[in-house]
Amino acid sequence: METVVGVFSSRECAEEAVTQLLKEKVPQESIVFLSKSESDAKTVGRQLGASVGGLMGMATGASAGVAAATLLIPGVGPVLALGFGAAALLGLAGAGTGAAVGGKIGDASTSVRPTPDEEASEDLAFFRVVLQSGRSLFVVRTNLPGIATVACNILDRLGMGLRGHVPVKAQISGRVVEDVAIIEVTGRVTIGNASTALRDKINDSLDKGSKKILLDLHGVGYADSSGLGELVRTYTSVRGHGGQMKLLNPSQRVKDLLQMTKLSAVFDIQADEASAVHSFGTRAAS
Repeated sequence: METVVGVFSSRECAEEAVTQLLKEKVPQESIVFLSKSESDAKTVGRQLGASVGGLMGMATGASAGVAAATLLIPGVGPVLALGFGAAALLGLAGAGTGAAVGGKIGDASTSVRPTPDEEASEDLAFFRVVLQSGRSLFVVRTNLPGIATVACNILDRLGMGLRGHVPVKAQISGRVVEDVAIIEVTGRVTIGNASTALRDKINDSLDKGSKKILLDLHGVGYADSSGLGELVRTYTSVRGHGGQMKLLNPSQRVKDLLQMTKLSAVFDIQADEASAVHSFGTRAAS
């Protein structure tokens, strides 16, 4: 499953993004839009076929394949969510109930409060930070590489991603210091081989029993919305295996991306390798 994340601070850019996603045949069922802004949700909802009413007493009507709900997220408040994948994306149960795919939602919104276990969702932790800042999110999740590439190009062009040309393929290597798996990434972290290779390397480390992952990003010259999505997915995967993941000395481009999207507040970012290894509380080297 490929995950592409676009962060937006402008309603106009979000409106253009959904227009382009639909124009380029990105399936509606692959698109999730999250926002605290009722006006932004109304605009995007109209384009997706959903009619969004009041914030808390949201009257919703949707065409085939579209769902709308109000999610009550601790620490954030009410969030307007469009798309059937919103509840699963945020680790919430019950959102969008009563709406079958290909059907139509009734005139009452679905409001959800996460249970204590659901509040621990790692995806929710990421998206909560972005939503708290007043920004909106598009998330496209698909098993089709071609669709992911199209969505990535659109969200990069219109969202708050990093732009620029760094013609260097990603290279990924790994080593172990004490009991910390250090994975060094250089070049471009973009959709396709780079994201897949990073995912495979992380999974290989986890399969070998490594629970402490240090991702060295000092040599990453470019990251797109797919790369951002892969960082989120990787962090979630490592935590799901009972492990920890930290970032080591991200390049300025990656720092800018994390700061613009407010995800710098979520990742544990270390400045140098020795301090990073020590921060995991590693066992003494034999």
